[in-house]
Amino acid sequence: MNALFTPEFPERDGGEIARGATLIRSWLTLDQQRWIVGQFRAWARGPVPIRAAKVRGHEMSVRTVCLGWHWQPYAYTREATDVNGARVLPFPDWMIRLGRDALRATGHDEAVARSYTPDTALVNFYDVTARLGMHQDKDEISRAPVVSLSIGDSCTFRFGNAESRGRPYTDLLLASGDLFVFGGPARLAYHGVTKVHADTAPEGCGLSRGRINITMRTTGLDG
Repeated sequence: MNALFTPEFPERDGGEIARGATLIRSWLTLDQQRWIVGQFRAWARGPVPIRAAKVRGHEMSVRTVCLGWHWQPYAYTREATDVNGARVLPFPDWMIRLGRDALRATGHDEAVARSYTPDTALVNFYDVTARLGMHQDKDEISRAPVVSLSIGDSCTFRFGNAESRGRPYTDLLLASGDLFVFGGPARLAYHGVTKVHADTAPEGCGLSRGRINITMRTTGLDG
């Protein structure tokens, strides 16, 4: 097909993407998105300010602020020893409740949803130039599901397999308000962000440009 007529965006279909991975479109209302953006702005001011983590000496294009535990490649600590030594903000109770609702919405057993207790969140901000290479979320001891929420500009999200960074993978368009949960056989699937689509944030979401992504995880750590 002529490139002029090739869709820029990947598929918008939701539902089960792979065994253990489910996408629900527009799960957060605009009011909820706008409220969370307000929380993000407070988190980004500190006590540990938002920053670009360094991986093998290179700064990531994504900027991150952490809740509960501080992530730095490739470990979790309570204090941000790679930033300013301050202790990160506690993990909020409302986010635990939201995570449990997310598991219910994606078809998890009620007992599993009720016992889900994430204790850290990586809150990433993407400007239009930011990308995230294919990687696994494997620094956690626990293999409880990861709950991912998107607010702001849409992105092309590549969700792959647990064996390698290559094919097979599925490219999805994650838009503002979308929920993506992956656990079970999909928990260690490689995934990344290949493109942020400028000027796609819906009016009223709280962001005029850029994308916020919240990923809730259960570290399995004590202390």
